[in-house]
Amino acid sequence: MGCVCFKPLHPAPSSSIKPTLIHDERDDDNDGSSCPSFREFSLEQLRVATDGFSAENIVSEQNERAPNIVYKGRLNDGRKIAVKRFQRLSWPDSSKFIEEAQKVGRCRSEYLANLIGCCSKGQERLLVAEYMPNGTLAKHLFHWEKRPMKWEMRLQVALHTARALEYCNDRGLHLYHDLNTYRILFDKVGNPRLSCFGLMKSNREGKSYSTNLAFAPPEYMRQGIVIPQSVIFSFGNLLLDLMSGRHIPPNHALDMFRGKNYLVLMDSALDGQYSDEDRTELIYIATRCLRFEPDERPCIKLLMLALSRLEKGAELFPNIKVDKNPVSVSSKTLPYTKPTTNKKQLRLSPFGEACWRMDLSVIHDMLEKLGYGEDVGVVTNEFSFEMWMGRVQENTDYKKHGDAAFRAKDFDSAIEFYTEFLSGATVVSPTVLTRRCLCYLMSDMFSEALTDAMQAQVASPECSTALYLQAACLLKLRMVAEAKEALRHGSSLEAF
Repeated sequence: MGCVCFKPLHPAPSSSIKPTLIHDERDDDNDGSSCPSFREFSLEQLRVATDGFSAENIVSEQNERAPNIVYKGRLNDGRKIAVKRFQRLSWPDSSKFIEEAQKVGRCRSEYLANLIGCCSKGQERLLVAEYMPNGTLAKHLFHWEKRPMKWEMRLQVALHTARALEYCNDRGLHLYHDLNTYRILFDKVGNPRLSCFGLMKSNREGKSYSTNLAFAPPEYMRQGIVIPQSVIFSFGNLLLDLMSGRHIPPNHALDMFRGKNYLVLMDSALDGQYSDEDRTELIYIATRCLRFEPDERPCIKLLMLALSRLEKGAELFPNIKVDKNPVSVSSKTLPYTKPTTNKKQLRLSPFGEACWRMDLSVIHDMLEKLGYGEDVGVVTNEFSFEMWMGRVQENTDYKKHGDAAFRAKDFDSAIEFYTEFLSGATVVSPTVLTRRCLCYLMSDMFSEALTDAMQAQVASPECSTALYLQAACLLKLRMVAEAKEALRHGSSLEAF
């Protein structure tokens, strides 16, 4: 659920998150900031509050496509609420659902978007939480244009999230499912809060990691289990997002750490806002969270202490290199300047050349001719077994339709079909990811394209195609230095 995508937010003079927040006075609660006690709502009350669960009130990032939809609503007393509506049969046992909701509903913290109620009627299961009017961390971290989130605020987000998790741990809630940038919300004064919805997970909801398996903890990949230490791994992914301003698979980031490519990893919008020592410390914290063995990951209390020190240091560090009037980096507003490279130092294949020139038509033709050669040795055996079991015949139809749309240059349809295929596939296809990456590029969805290219590299580490496509995506995002680094890696792979 998160990516590098650039959309405008409203600037303001402060150095906190408040510059990028849109505050609508109509979003204020009429009864002040106090959080009411947990209670059960009737289905009719929530139906009225959401205007009959109107599509116009959907606030889920995935809109109607999300498995469980979140609506905004307003109660009779004027209080704004967020209502999560589960899929039918997600919680077959009504009493179990209410029991779990009551347990979460007893929590009251300034670091949480608190649960204030639930509803269980027939097959309907709904949760009611405080409404956070200023959007998600994903929105402010990835979808900016004029005012990127500052280093100090990113540390505050990390620290507040750690405090929220520690608060939940103290109350016996040790699991938080699918912690990511979409789970962190901003209240009406710009403070980050952790959504309470991640504290409840039905065993019929499906995957515990809805973002992508490339970001899931190793123990989940091996055994399909989620343990308290899994939350720490996800917290490490969150730190990567905050540092880089991108959604980078942990394996890819760890390779950068080992190669000491710190500047490639760090968000260039943060230049001059942190010391080398603080950067190194945060990277060290993230790598500890991402340890393969769960027992080697730090506890949340230690993370709180380390992040608290960093936040205090950030308050003292002078932002001497920060431009007071930052320029928009939107690809739609900046004039295009063709990049140059020294071919004596870097030899590129025809595909690498096409990516460097961002010649999307040529890239399309080459990917079409390449076919599924990149998948050999990656998905063949598993795919054949699944076919023998008769489990994926319907899913392969999505891939066939996607291939046909890709061939016909119907990129919107190709994205839809490939997305359906990937959501049901047990083994990731690097080729499908690279093809969808190009479809996203053709649709000016550069952040989504970059995520697919990175995930293709995770699925097939020897895939130079994925690295070259990363370069094209980074160039579209005006990240020329990072693009050159990706080109060098791709060229090295081909030479090897």
